[in-house]
Amino acid sequence: MNFKKYSLRDILIVLMSLGMLVSISVTAQDTVSTDLSKTEAVKPAVLPTHPSVYNFYLENDLFNNTDRDYTSGFKVSWVSPNLADYTHDPHLPQWVRNINQLLVRIQPGQYESRNLVVTAGQAIYTPYDWTATAVIPNDRPYAGWLYLGLGYNGRTQWEMDTVEVNVGMVGPAALARQTQHVVHAIRHIDQFKGWQNQLHNELGVQLVAERKRRVWSGGQTLKWDAITHYGTSLGNVQTYLNTGIELRIGSRLPADFGTSAIRPASDSNAPTESGRQRRLSGEGVHMFVAVDARFVIRDIFLDGNTFRASHQVTKNPFVADLAVGIAWQWKGGKITYSKCLRTKEFETQNASHSYGSIMLSLEY
Repeated sequence: MNFKKYSLRDILIVLMSLGMLVSISVTAQDTVSTDLSKTEAVKPAVLPTHPSVYNFYLENDLFNNTDRDYTSGFKVSWVSPNLADYTHDPHLPQWVRNINQLLVRIQPGQYESRNLVVTAGQAIYTPYDWTATAVIPNDRPYAGWLYLGLGYNGRTQWEMDTVEVNVGMVGPAALARQTQHVVHAIRHIDQFKGWQNQLHNELGVQLVAERKRRVWSGGQTLKWDAITHYGTSLGNVQTYLNTGIELRIGSRLPADFGTSAIRPASDSNAPTESGRQRRLSGEGVHMFVAVDARFVIRDIFLDGNTFRASHQVTKNPFVADLAVGIAWQWKGGKITYSKCLRTKEFETQNASHSYGSIMLSLEY
């Protein structure tokens, strides 16, 4: 990317986002230190134990017989039982509680139920022409994103607020080239030739906030509901505003806030609703249609590295995703498959892009 042509607005957004995270951590640390004498004397409240949920996501455009753009993604996540709080509840590992003490100010406030999500994931992006060894000026850069995240969920019967912090690496340290090489070797697919042109190593920070609300529900034997969402993302990886809706219909609907493909704040395994023992109880099937629309201010996978020259393309400011899928739920588990369609992300992109998404959730 040509740094001289880089948008001053984008640079300011990145700097303000990083500054905000530092400010939050420092302020929270001061708050924790000030109140230490009080909190040490109080034994943390412990709620009745509910099962944790383990989620496994796999996304790939090979489900659609293509190999370009957002070509592959995986994510694993652990969803905690309901928590009394984020900083003392013994259901959380000690290292997570220590981090949470630094992020007090961004966690949701008082809710009927709350939980925490720990995630790890990778995303891989490639251009259309896999044979080219030089930079392709009118196509997207090679890029990878390897990250860890902490997500904080707070819910009522009809609403859930999520705040998520993701930290990771863009560039060769994301190991995207190695991951694709192994998968292509196993499946006897030709290897991409231009990975030497991928984005440079860069530490990525992303702060995401999103609110989901169940605005409509009904039915007896056949149940249905509608769940809206809106939110924002700040950071040098992606900065955007987003909104959308999901419609579900089936014989049994999970007591959560929808089914999402891999995206920030997408873990919809909400805290267990008051009075329930399990999130995934009983057997049933439901279908869903979901839309997410974004006004994109910054996307490192199209705009290129933040502070170093790298390949870039001119992004489209408005991008939308459409997902259509089916989910089967049983006591203690759920498996979901969806087909996702994404509109063009940059001006010279040949066509919109589609991929398949599989998610397995196990309650234990």
